[in-house]
Amino acid sequence: MSFFEQYINNSLIYWIVTIAYFVTILSIIGVVISENRNPLKSLAWVTVLLLFPIGGIILYIFFGRSLKDIHMISRRNRRRLLERSHESGRSADSQQLLGAEGRQHVQLGRSLVGANYTDGNIVEVFTAGPEMFAALLDDISRAKHYIHLQFYIIDDDATGERLAAALEEAARRGVAVRVIYDDIGSIHISRRYVKRLRAAGVEIYPFFRVKFPPFGSRINWRNHRKVCVIDGHSGFIGGMNIADRYMTGGKFDRWRDTHLRVMGPAVASLQYSFAIDWNFMGQPLVDEPAGTERYAPAGRGVGLQLVTSGPTSRWSNLAFMMLKAIGNAKKRVYLQTPYFLPTDALLRTLQAAALARVDVRVMMPGRSDSTILTLASRSYIQECLRAGIKIYFYEAGMLHAKTLVVDDDFASVGSTNFDFRSFEHNFEANFFIYDREINSRLTADFEADMALSRRIRASEWRHRPVLVKAKESIYRLLSPIL
Repeated sequence: MSFFEQYINNSLIYWIVTIAYFVTILSIIGVVISENRNPLKSLAWVTVLLLFPIGGIILYIFFGRSLKDIHMISRRNRRRLLERSHESGRSADSQQLLGAEGRQHVQLGRSLVGANYTDGNIVEVFTAGPEMFAALLDDISRAKHYIHLQFYIIDDDATGERLAAALEEAARRGVAVRVIYDDIGSIHISRRYVKRLRAAGVEIYPFFRVKFPPFGSRINWRNHRKVCVIDGHSGFIGGMNIADRYMTGGKFDRWRDTHLRVMGPAVASLQYSFAIDWNFMGQPLVDEPAGTERYAPAGRGVGLQLVTSGPTSRWSNLAFMMLKAIGNAKKRVYLQTPYFLPTDALLRTLQAAALARVDVRVMMPGRSDSTILTLASRSYIQECLRAGIKIYFYEAGMLHAKTLVVDDDFASVGSTNFDFRSFEHNFEANFFIYDREINSRLTADFEADMALSRRIRASEWRHRPVLVKAKESIYRLLSPIL
């Protein structure tokens, strides 16, 4: 072959590869745009694809696809579970028990996800891991019929060992034990740990197992819920997982979190949430387990409504619930979150509330377990300060609480961080609380944390180093997909 022919062949191959390369990039960009998702999220993906084409394609395959058209459970089984939940939970009459704004909020939850409002609940608030874990182990030791546990993280450490021993003992008593852990969040769980529990009779499965190779886009859709139900008698929900750092603080002086123990008809809603996820993994759990006990405290008790959300949801359920609550605020909005990457709608709603002279306070960690998320979170602070939002950096350890307190009689506690990932990519669950006493307790907790925090002033924040501001701005561009 002559030099000229070889040159022509090489040039032809080069141009074929180049054209194919750009066609692929443009095709994926076209897919991103045609999905009509959040413009900020689409822009973030287009930016990644243009700046890092090959890496961007790989990232999009793993993290960018939508789950909206996937059904976690058949409509028939979902309907049966929901009906069973409403029967067990004895739906309360919000028309008589709540004011106009409370009734609207309850209706929003019902419209979004069929969320049942129940009254007559007893709620215990935990702000430290050891107390919550002791209560959970105590309930496990008293279980007679079944134990349903779901955590994003279960580590094979001293805390995980204590849980395993309690579950083994329960299984030996003849209690049906079912456990869900997230396959990515529980990366430190060992095969030995799982085999040991299964050998004892515990049914334990990972949620949405990530298979290598290929692991496709499953890696992006994680189950971040922390839901426990024991005999239908008590339930747990909040921000705490099963790992030593939640007990001791790990590399932090303290791990500050918020978790709830619930007794009453609202436990049926937690059971419904667990059953949906259990069915999604191919494990049938449609009918309520035999031997279910119920606790009905005397008097009115606490009004609760469980709202779940995930990438399969038609709407951004939890974002909508929080938008409604913040938009209705008249006196105060207190928000605690480990990561503050709000959607544009939530940011504008917080700003509007502050500009309307509502006392809006946002607390986040002074030092976090994620440098990237910390930098991205801080890129929003200047806009908040400009609107009159008060910003606090918690400095007594790692702040991992996910709480929202609005005015005197509304609050929310659960697994949901105030960020894009929780609102759009993760499976999450929060209780919305319609009660003055619990609101007062959470308000007091927030104000106690303020004494351990540093308030950020606008004059101070403006004088951050230029390099730090640049890093924050870069990570903010990616915040919709972090």
